[in-house]
Amino acid sequence: MKKLYRSRTDKVLGGIIGGLRAYFDLNVDTNVLRLVTAGLTLFMPVLALLYFIGWVIIPEEPRGGSNEQ
Repeated sequence: MKKLYRSRTDKVLGGIIGGLRAYFDLNVDTNVLRLVTAGLTLFMPVLALLYFIGWVIIPEEPRGGSNEQ
């Protein structure tokens, strides 16, 4: 079963966007997703709060780096 983790390797701030990209198996550059998220945060500031909550409650990816378990 696939689990959502914060990325250890594909991160700038908390690894949330990299983890979401891996979880949903998106074929999009992570930096594009970061820019979209930052832009949306300007119009929906609640996204900043959701990002922080995700940073707190989503566990960091295990040392193996695998998103599959």
